[in-house]
Amino acid sequence: MPQISTADFKNGMTLALDEGLFNLVEFQHVKPGKGGAFVRTTLKNVRTGAVLERTYRAGERMERAIVDKAEMQFLYRDGGDYVFMNNSTYEQLNVTAATLGDAANYIVDGSTAVMLMYQDEVIGVDLPAAVELTITETEPGIQGDRVSGAKKPATLETGLVVQVPLFIEPGERVKVDTRSGEFISRA
Repeated sequence: MPQISTADFKNGMTLALDEGLFNLVEFQHVKPGKGGAFVRTTLKNVRTGAVLERTYRAGERMERAIVDKAEMQFLYRDGGDYVFMNNSTYEQLNVTAATLGDAANYIVDGSTAVMLMYQDEVIGVDLPAAVELTITETEPGIQGDRVSGAKKPATLETGLVVQVPLFIEPGERVKVDTRSGEFISRA
């Protein structure tokens, strides 16, 4: 793996430290009036999501982790695992629900996701900002019940429950924000 200096830091960079694989969330170069310069960082563990504050001397060197992105198509669920196919090599890969995290709520058969790979391990998923999903279950809207801004719960085809406006019916396709899990609009 390539060695990088603290001068090469960029937000979003992945570092291979002794404690594990960390994503550089934020960094700040500090040059006090007395003493040597240093870099204050905020690191997020890629596997556990734990956040760590760390300070390094200016110019200190460490390992940079090379994270590859592979576009993959979701094929089917196999027990607790999700089976994806690499769009360029056609290899199939089993990914656990724990590795996908919240992304599992937005993945349906045939959908495409960008997998973040470190060596041969999937460490994360990049989803589009919004996905279109079908509503499987919700209470029917009652005629005349059109209070502005009123919402009701709706279950999507993935099992995720979102709050939707009263006029939305079962079977409709809706757009859902993958970052917040909120209803955006009808599809």
